[in-house]
Amino acid sequence: MTTLDLLLHPVRLRILRTFLDGHPATTAQLRERLPDIPPATMYRHVGALATAGVLEVLDEKRVRGAVERTYRVSWQHAEIGPEARAAMTTEDHRRAFTAFVGGLLADFDHYLAAEPADPLADGVTYQQAALWLTDAELAELQDEIRAAVTARLGRGTGEGRTRRMISLIGMPAEA
Repeated sequence: MTTLDLLLHPVRLRILRTFLDGHPATTAQLRERLPDIPPATMYRHVGALATAGVLEVLDEKRVRGAVERTYRVSWQHAEIGPEARAAMTTEDHRRAFTAFVGGLLADFDHYLAAEPADPLADGVTYQQAALWLTDAELAELQDEIRAAVTARLGRGTGEGRTRRMISLIGMPAEA
C-alpha cells in the first residue's frame, strides 16, 4: 500500500487527526474520541498505521488479560515527503486536497453542532489573503508558520485552554 493510500483512507485519516495536538493515546481513548467507528474497524486501522510505522508504541501494559498500547504519531512516517509529493499525479493531489478539505468541513460541522456554538467568542476565523512572494519568501513564511505552531504543540489541557485546529492552505493563484 502506498503512503498516499495509507494516509488518505477516511478512517485512518480521522485517527491521525486525533493526534494532531501531539498527545499520545490508547486505542480505548481513540474510541472515546471517535465513538462512531466500530471497535474492530478501529483496531484494524490502528494496526495498519502501526505496522507502517505511522503510529509508534510508547507503552504497553496488561489490562484485564489484554495488552493496552499507548501510541503516538511518528510524523516522519505520517507526512507525504517532498519526493513522494513530486511523484503524485494531478488526481493524487486532488484526492489529498479533497480529504484535507473534507476533514476541515467535518471539524467545523462538529463544532457548530455542539451547542451553543459562538464563533466570535470562540475565536473562529477563516480568511484568505493574496501575497506576492518569491519562492524564497514563501519558504521563509512557511518556516515561520511551522515554527509558531510547533512551539505550541504538546501543551496540555489546562484552565482556559481549548483544543483548537489550525489549518493552512497555500497555493498559487491567478493574478
